[in-house]
Formats: sequence, structure tokens, C-alpha cells
Amino acid sequence: MQINKYLLTLAIALLPMYLFSQTTFLPLGDKQEIILNRLEIKAQNDSALNFSKTKPYSRETYVEVVRRLLSGDSALDNLTRVDEYYMKSLLKNNIEWLPEDIREQYKSKKRVGNTFYQYPAGLFEVHNKDFDLVITPLLNIGYMKENSNDQNLFYNSRGIAVRGRIAKKIGFNASITDNQERPATYVQDWTRKWGAVPGQGYYHDFKAPGGVDYFDGRGYITFGVTKYIDVAFGYDKNFIGNGQRSLFLSDFSNNALFLKLNTRIWKFNYQNLFMELHSDYVHNGGDELIDKKYAAMHHLDINLTKWLNVGVFEGVIFGRKNRFDFGYLVPVIFYRSVERNSGSRDNALVGFDFKANVAHTAQIYGQLLLDELKMSELTSSRNWWGNKYGYQIGAKYIDAFTIPNLDIQLELNRVRPFTYSHKDSVANYSHYNQPLAHPLGANFNEWIGLVRYRPIPKLTIEGRGMFYTQGRDSTNTVNFGSNILLPYTMYRNGDYGFKVGSGWRNQAGMLNLLVSYELKENLYIEANGAIRKQRATTPPPLTGKTSSTIFSLGLRWNMARRDFFF
Repeated sequence: MQINKYLLTLAIALLPMYLFSQTTFLPLGDKQEIILNRLEIKAQNDSALNFSKTKPYSRETYVEVVRRLLSGDSALDNLTRVDEYYMKSLLKNNIEWLPEDIREQYKSKKRVGNTFYQYPAGLFEVHNKDFDLVITPLLNIGYMKENSNDQNLFYNSRGIAVRGRIAKKIGFNASITDNQERPATYVQDWTRKWGAVPGQGYYHDFKAPGGVDYFDGRGYITFGVTKYIDVAFGYDKNFIGNGQRSLFLSDFSNNALFLKLNTRIWKFNYQNLFMELHSDYVHNGGDELIDKKYAAMHHLDINLTKWLNVGVFEGVIFGRKNRFDFGYLVPVIFYRSVERNSGSRDNALVGFDFKANVAHTAQIYGQLLLDELKMSELTSSRNWWGNKYGYQIGAKYIDAFTIPNLDIQLELNRVRPFTYSHKDSVANYSHYNQPLAHPLGANFNEWIGLVRYRPIPKLTIEGRGMFYTQGRDSTNTVNFGSNILLPYTMYRNGDYGFKVGSGWRNQAGMLNLLVSYELKENLYIEANGAIRKQRATTPPPLTGKTSSTIFSLGLRWNMARRDFFF
């Protein structure tokens, strides 16, 4: 495929004769993200921690930060016993970035055959002058029970992850899992509606109705081209933002081929991200070649003060069917001139974000996404369809009400109709039939709340709540702007009268309670209970209410949780 060849050629061209130190990344959803978020708020003015919007996180950077905050003059005086446990756990999980004398402190007391588990987090590890290698097994198995559903519900993932570095210059990371699952009814309905498994790509049916079978393979290489610029090339997910959701780029959709350049210098962090995506398609369960489209995104972070960070985002999806447009390889932000000079009106979006750490105990954050805007229409009351934008506002409160290890988060996401969609079915803001940003697409208002309590090391009790209202299309002949895969030129009934919730109102609420205990490093036993209610006022006979109560019990090892919180 063209993009593979072009991006690989560019990556090689960026590879100079003398490479600089590089890093690999923490997996998205890793347990270490929680402690890093807490440390950022507690430190408030740490220059490295404050660049936390672009994920996944650099292992090298955050090992250095944690070591510094655990000792010496930089040590924090507001750390809890649980904080220190997870900070040391982060070091155990990233042994290759520790000096040899410190590494010895983390060697396992109980090894298996004097070969396996020399360190607590890795099944097999090699660390010498020119080569580091860490191999870990991956496992996530569990059983679920849903009221009014007599199906056998389960999830079953097994695999392996490998990471390391060569001569301290080239990093590599790869993982592969084989997965079978039959989730709750609302997830099965979502898969049937969109022809996609949430967060995944190609799949086929597995045994009884509702079951799916798929592989999840990821991998990348990294290297540094200067002291300040890191390059990553591979196939994985990325995320931009500080919230539970992102209006710019989330990890909800499938993995994607990407080339990423990250430049960090002084008070700036600048990321260029180029991706090959899959166009919309009809899943038929058989082998098929899916058409490609492409994306280029920029995000510039600026530490205005030691506690206030602001950012500028730009993204464009260009529908050159199976052909990359080299004009978009320009690594300078603001693509609109490139787009106009190429003679095409591609799907370009811009955004602004901010994050403020307050009083060493709270963080306020937000995003504003602009797809299309006309000021004369914005100030009128006619609700013009083409004013396409969304915003997010949220807050985090750690050690809430002076209770150690109690964290609270509240977030609002609101996106107008037709945002992320385009005039054709190729350049919409999607990948593998799934939104690149928010799982709901567009035309919604959503509230999310989270309460997490870690009374002792290894034990996590987490409650989450969600409520949203969305205006949906009644049939395939009326477009109210929620389905971002549908061209905005198709089936739209007029130009005015479109506001958030326009269309057939759909409301859903979900409460989720998780109890998780770490039996040994990265090995968890978990119990999860959820209540989900949905009310749809679509045309008869679809009008009605649904209610689900779901309970699950599982075992997870070196993997992030499989999450269906939508």
C-alpha cells in the first residue's frame, strides 16, 4: 500500500547517522496513567508532567520524573502511602530505564528457574549494554451475566507483548492478542448497527449469535533524530486530551498505521501525526480489500505559566482514495492554505484546549473543536446546520475533601449536529466505521462522573456514571446530523432548525461499579457491576425503553480493561 511505503521512506529519511536516545510508550489505559495524573496535579508546576495531553506517555520521561519526585530536593511532601506504592510500581514496570545500581534494588526475591521473573513485572527480561528485552504474557478472561439475556456472555483474550531497545538508540514495541467475546446486549446491537467491534478492526462471527472473534496486533519503532525530536512509526492508537473523552482524537476506534514526530523544547511540545485510515465499508465477514483514506494532525502545547497549559489542534481527513497527498506532510501547523492550494476542500478541523492545575489538589481542563463556523449565523437564533462545533469542560479533584486517595472527576461533552461529517462518505472523521473522536459521533450532550478510591495499595474501588441525550436519525431518509458516516449533503431536511438534540430523542444513562485487587504485579481479579437504561422516542414500533443489569467477574494480566462505557 502506498502510504506504508511513503511513511516508511520518510521515517528512514529522518534517521540520521548518529541517533539520539529514544523511548517506548506506556500502553493506553495502563494503570500507571492514574498515578501520573495525580502527580501532575500534586506537583502543579512540573514542566514534564504538564505536557500530559498527548498520549501514550513516554516511559523514559516519566521514569525520570518519578525518580526525581521520590528523592532529593524535588520530593513531594503531599504523597500518600498509596502514591508511593504506585510510583515504585512504575519503576518496576520500566526497569530498562533505571541505572544498573538502582535496577538491582528491584530484582525479584522469588524467581522461576532463575530465568523467569528476574524482575517483578516481566516474564523474561534481558538488560545489557547494547540490548534490552522485556517479554510479558497478556491475559484478560471473564464471565458476564445480564438480566433478561440467557446467552453465554464472556470475554477471552490471550497474547504476548515484547518491547526493548537496541544500543539505547532504537526502541521497539509489539503485542498481539487472540480474542473472542460475547458482550452485553447493547454492545451487540452497536456492532450490528455499525458493522464494527468497538475499538477493533476486522472480525468474524464466533459460534452463537452476538459472539465475535478478532486479532489485535500492534507495534512500532522509535528513535530520536535530535536531542529534542522523537520519531515513532508503527500501528497503534493515540489520544489527545485530559478527559475521559476527547473531541480531537481518542482511542475508541481501531489501531491505525501512523508516523509521529514529537518535538519538545523550552515551553513547547509539538506533535505531528500522520495516519492511514480505513474508509466506511459494509462488513460481510469475508476477506476483502478495504479502501483507504488519510489523516494529518498537529497539536501544539504551550506552558504559559508553571500551572497553566494551552494548546492548538489541527486535523484534516483527506479523501484521496488509496492515494496519499504529499502536501500534507508539511510539519507546520494550519493546513488550510495547503488544502486550498491543492484545489480540494478536505475535511479540516481546528481546536483549542487548556489545562490548569490549581492548589495542588485540582485540575480544570477543556477542549473547543471547530469544524465549520459562520459568525453571522452563530449570533442568530435560526440554528443553521453548518455551525459545526463541540466543546468539553471538566474538572478533577484528588484527595477530595482531605480524604487520601479519593479522586473525583466531572466532565461535560457537547457536540452540535453534522460535526465531523463531510460532503462525501470518505473524508468523514472516522476509521473502520467508528468515530475518531467521541464514541457518540455528533448531535449529543453528555455528562460523565467518576469517583475512584484506593484505601490501600493494590485495591481500587471505582464508580462511574454517564448520562447523554442525542438526536438521532429516524430512517435512512432523514438526516439530523448524529451519524458522522452519512454525508451532510444527503437526506438533510432544510438548512435551519438544527440544535443539539434535534431529531428523534435518545437518552441513555449508565452506572458502573468496579472492585479491582492486584494479586501480584499487574495481575488483577476484578468484579464489575453495571446498570444501563435507555429510552428512545423513535417512530413506532421502535419507541420504548430498555434496561440492563450486567455483572462480570474476571482475571486480567498485563492488559488494560476492555471497556464498553458508552
